[in-house]
Amino acid sequence: MSGEDGGLQTAPANGPLRSEGEKAAADDDRESTAPGDDGGGEDGGSDQPQDAWAALRDLRGHTPKIMQVGSAARFGGGLVGGDQHGVSGGQVAGDVIMGSKTEIHYRIGGSAAAQASGIVPQSTTNRLAAVFTADEEQFAGLLERLRDERVLVLSGPHFSGRRTTALMLLHRLGVAPIRALARDTAPAELSRLGEEHPAGPTREQRAKSAGEQRAGSAGEQQAGGYLLCDLVTRRDRPLRETHLLAARDRLAEENTYLVITVGPAAELDGVPAAEWTPPPARQVLAAQVRALTDDDSAERMLALPDTADFLSRHHQLREVAAFAEVLARRSRGQAVDEEVAEFSRNALKDQIREWFEEDETAVPLRDKAFLVALAAFDGGPYALTAEVSDLLYASLLATENPSAPASVPVFGTHIGKRLQLARAERYPEDEHTEWGPVTQTKAAFRDDRAALVLLSELWTGHPSARPALVRWLRQLADDGRPLVRTRAASTAAILARTDLPSAMALVIEPWAVSDRYRQRLVAVNALTLTHFIGTPNVPRILDDWCHSGDLGLCWVAIRAYALIGPERPEQTLTALRGAARTLYARAADGGNPDPLMVDELAESVALLLLSDADDRVYTELLRTLDDDSAVHDLALGGFLSACRRTEDDEWYGVPLVLARYARAAAEGDRVAGDVAALWRAALGDRRHTRSALERLRSWVLSADRSKQAEWALAALLPALITGAAERQRVDHLLRTMPGEDGASPPPVAARLLTVLPHIR
Repeated sequence: MSGEDGGLQTAPANGPLRSEGEKAAADDDRESTAPGDDGGGEDGGSDQPQDAWAALRDLRGHTPKIMQVGSAARFGGGLVGGDQHGVSGGQVAGDVIMGSKTEIHYRIGGSAAAQASGIVPQSTTNRLAAVFTADEEQFAGLLERLRDERVLVLSGPHFSGRRTTALMLLHRLGVAPIRALARDTAPAELSRLGEEHPAGPTREQRAKSAGEQRAGSAGEQQAGGYLLCDLVTRRDRPLRETHLLAARDRLAEENTYLVITVGPAAELDGVPAAEWTPPPARQVLAAQVRALTDDDSAERMLALPDTADFLSRHHQLREVAAFAEVLARRSRGQAVDEEVAEFSRNALKDQIREWFEEDETAVPLRDKAFLVALAAFDGGPYALTAEVSDLLYASLLATENPSAPASVPVFGTHIGKRLQLARAERYPEDEHTEWGPVTQTKAAFRDDRAALVLLSELWTGHPSARPALVRWLRQLADDGRPLVRTRAASTAAILARTDLPSAMALVIEPWAVSDRYRQRLVAVNALTLTHFIGTPNVPRILDDWCHSGDLGLCWVAIRAYALIGPERPEQTLTALRGAARTLYARAADGGNPDPLMVDELAESVALLLLSDADDRVYTELLRTLDDDSAVHDLALGGFLSACRRTEDDEWYGVPLVLARYARAAAEGDRVAGDVAALWRAALGDRRHTRSALERLRSWVLSADRSKQAEWALAALLPALITGAAERQRVDHLLRTMPGEDGASPPPVAARLLTVLPHIR
């Protein structure tokens, strides 16, 4: 990567010189490119670096909201990093969470292995009945339907309380006993209920009862009930209406009732399932806490800020029930405030751990890939998220079975079911594009912490998925869409916050040494976002790369400095000056320094001048303006580059530096004098005069379109003239410059001539 003297090497035509290991990484990167992508530039042609200002606009427009550039976004509360890399805490089970300290609730349902047929204890149903809450009108309708039809299929989201509701329906009917059936019971077996495990009275009891009734000596025999939670169905084994009709005859004969619960993805054929809508979490929590404490304690616990935060996170009812138990213990002094505050985060971790367990029947691999893609593209267009999730699915299949061709189904789970599993929502929102805002259907987790925690858990808790994830990120980094590349960078930033050495070695460094500017820019954005979310050591990495013998690494560092520089402008300018000196020194024997690197250094200075730290940047540039030719060119090149930028990045907009001058002049800010000083230096330097006159000409054209710009330029021009030569230069420009499209000089030029001071 570096020569024997450790100096900066000149890049070959196709990119920087690299070591053998770096070439191998680049070759691996090429192999991971999506089919049909030539790895070229934005238009698929020659690879050229994207303009720094446009790149910053894309980064701001496409970065997830929780880690927006320029914000004080940081990971809080130990969600990622430190000693909390993986998911820890309680274990999710059934309708509730099983905490690491105490078992919160009796488990209804569970895995197939644990769900053998058995009697539900009466004490369990009594305890649930004491705290059960639901929309009474909806519940009454379900109860009436079960009473009339004997069998009811209850469909609802996972962990929405549908199992508890099923149990309460049977309990309200007064059935006893209630027998829980195994979830892998075949639908065809429903017509034989009671042959092995009767839930209702025996045949002898029914015969005796019938005889007693004929004698008029007894009333109706008590009914029994069956509970079948999360029935397993497949495409080749759906639950059919004929199964229910056969079961209904059997249930009537046995004087029993049956409630079956199914999830959104269940295979149903002609089955009139009843949709279950869970009650609001606040209502359930209040009922649970009041049942476990007294009214005064319940009011105090429900008024806690941590309770409000918990309810704002869209938790499932099983988590609400567990939280109620924690609040009850807190009211009795048996739990500390930290346990209440941490409960929501731990519940989120538990959910993510559950998603990535090996059980393919619960969450198939394709849905796991969608969850990861949603974490990377949280708040992005749903269609795009689904598209890239299939790329990850193919990569995961290749990891599981490298010898088998990856096969991705063309059609899959409906959007509503996918988002329901992910505890996400869809909504319309404008998306930034190069053609302006476009309304898209977007998808995002309801809990804004989910994406960060999920990616962290995946990277550290499931190392076997790393090869597939790395291949996927490399595909995204080579995509032609800025949104996709930006999300690849933000995902890499989260991985780096979790495990910096691994993320640097496997993801970010291969991008940085790539011979494609597109991938280098993803490395820039990844390092920038890594720094913004609180990862230490990023400035140190950039300092090392800025003086690297590899022009690719140096290019990445210079670009990244422009983005994180406003936080530390003096140190950043020191590093950029050092890079400029090195570049000029190595080019002394061979002629001019690499023009691309010179432009990149200037663009970085320009972005610093257009940042919120501009006053400190102006001071630093003027302080070192005459140190040496490299630093002089860096300052003037950066200033003139900043002078090109306009408001809203439109050709007709007011130049940003001119607008800044106008504000500073009106407020008596010294920045006004600094702008004028740099203009005088640029106009008087033979290497920059032509560029400076071009910029000034564009400012005059802006003044012809905007009165605001005209007044600002009228105030600035006198400050540029301290001698006859300077006046002659500006005077000549205003008298001879063409208008738009080569037309005659604009009228504003004549008006601006009148403000020039008369100097002999």
